[in-house]
Amino acid sequence: MKKAQILAGAAAFAVALCGCSKKDSAENTIDGKVQGSIIVLTNRTDIVDTKLQEYREAFERKYPGTSVEFEAITDYEGTVRTRMSTQEYGDVLCRPSIQSVDFESYFEPLGKLEDFEKTMNFTNTSSPIAYNGIVYSYPMVATVGAGIVYNKNVFQKAGVSVPRSVEEFYDAMQKIKDETDAVPIFMNYPSGWTLNQWEGGLMSASGDPEYKNKIIFEDSPFVPGDAHYELYKMMYEVVKRGLCEKDLLASEWEQSKQDIADGKIACMVLGSWAIAQVKELAANPDNIGYMPFPFEVNGKKYAEAQLDMPLCINKHSKNKATAYAWIKFMSDDTDWVQYTESIPVKKGEPYPSVLDSFGEMGVEYIDTKPAPAEYEGVYDSMDKESEIGFWNDPEKKRIVDAAMGTTNESFDDIMADWNRRWAKVKAEYVN
Repeated sequence: MKKAQILAGAAAFAVALCGCSKKDSAENTIDGKVQGSIIVLTNRTDIVDTKLQEYREAFERKYPGTSVEFEAITDYEGTVRTRMSTQEYGDVLCRPSIQSVDFESYFEPLGKLEDFEKTMNFTNTSSPIAYNGIVYSYPMVATVGAGIVYNKNVFQKAGVSVPRSVEEFYDAMQKIKDETDAVPIFMNYPSGWTLNQWEGGLMSASGDPEYKNKIIFEDSPFVPGDAHYELYKMMYEVVKRGLCEKDLLASEWEQSKQDIADGKIACMVLGSWAIAQVKELAANPDNIGYMPFPFEVNGKKYAEAQLDMPLCINKHSKNKATAYAWIKFMSDDTDWVQYTESIPVKKGEPYPSVLDSFGEMGVEYIDTKPAPAEYEGVYDSMDKESEIGFWNDPEKKRIVDAAMGTTNESFDDIMADWNRRWAKVKAEYVN
């Protein structure tokens, strides 16, 4: 079984780490003098010339003789994953969506997970920072895995309120389409990564922190009632019913943020990290709201807290000490949590008021339970080998294409194909 191969590799890695007692703390994992230059890859194209420059200047004052260069990338996921096939992917980078089993191939180890857990929350979410107990990405802030950013003024014009159920959501989008000039829900299809944001709603549709640990034992999980099925059926339906933009092939991420801020778009599925970005563009920031996915499980609503783009050090970096100093500086010496209106990772710090509506609707935050040691990495490996790619966009585009009618597939055809793929790799990992 391939599960045995994963465990054997993990054991070998653990042995390789023996004797490294000087580098097993979360605070002193990387030695060396903080000096020289580093390149920081970022997805924040909107603030690379403003807020990030403020941080750069402060860092260089704190550490004379250093220099920080930013490389802002619009198609961050696609571009960085491609560059990671080489050694040239900066010194510090926001971690793209890769499986935890691959962390050690690309990133410098930063310490033990048990040390990080003493001071930080959300270290075992669906966006893990560690593999085999070793941390490879430094958590900065957490966000709601996914919800829906919306323009309150558009909702008011259409006479609709925040929907609690999926059917109420379809009805609200239809009223917005009928009563206003706004696009009800914007898919941002060409960007690709924006479709991946829907995966962040998995726990909202499931309500089960053990969902990922259970699915690896199922041959045909993608059926009505299953969280993945219901989540992507919603994606399919909003396109099928014409509740999204008419020209799905023509959109641009930065412009879409301005359009929702201006009321030309009613809502978009995004992590809560996007709220601050949209508010910055709005004439009245208070007009931008955030609501949970319209799923209920046994009468309750759920959402998942996820880490937002934790920072990593390229294992091939020639200046790891300065790279680590930059990460610690961003975590400890800046107002990044407040600026992004994010959920703080550090224990004891308050949640942002922007999530008040989640409290009003009784949303319960879920911490995804980590897999038992013997099955660590199996979910990610099955996802990768089945080529479903829960956090990749090809299958999301396939669903949208089917809903548009550009292919002859139905939604259930796609789910049946997912089941076939899943069953095939499941036999290789789980008895």
